[in-house]
Amino acid sequence: MAVQGEVVRARTVINERVDSADSAASVEFDDAARLLSPEGDGSCLVAAPGVTARARRLTLSALESWGLGGQGEVAEQLVAELVANAIRHTGGRSFVLRVLRGSGRVRVELRDPSRALPCLIKGDAEDESGRGLRLVDVLADRWGVDLLSRGKSVWFELKVRAATTA
Repeated sequence: MAVQGEVVRARTVINERVDSADSAASVEFDDAARLLSPEGDGSCLVAAPGVTARARRLTLSALESWGLGGQGEVAEQLVAELVANAIRHTGGRSFVLRVLRGSGRVRVELRDPSRALPCLIKGDAEDESGRGLRLVDVLADRWGVDLLSRGKSVWFELKVRAATTA
């Protein structure tokens, strides 16, 4: 985990909370479960007014189509943080959002053109910014960064809680 400007040396997972009942570090995502474009490549988002709201709507739409609307509030908040960080720190004008469903997890990825790694900053209560990745760190079950040939993918995963019937 990078804190206050430390360089992340790992290529992928930055942080993971491990429960004793779920210690698998890798989750396979079904290619057929990719949503948001017929090819599974994701949805292109342009850095313009309303982009965060669009990313939230697309994420919620994917979750609802899988019957996972209960995950929506957290996923919407976290995708908004990823979009805000990408706009503020990468200089990119467009991003790609992907939402995938795997075995027991949902993964949300935001690809941007920068290879600069995000830093998890330990902020103070008075700070006006810098809490985005801290929120992702606290609310996501796993999150990380994958370096790509062009840019990176910042992602988070949420465990899928099975719906119970009364």
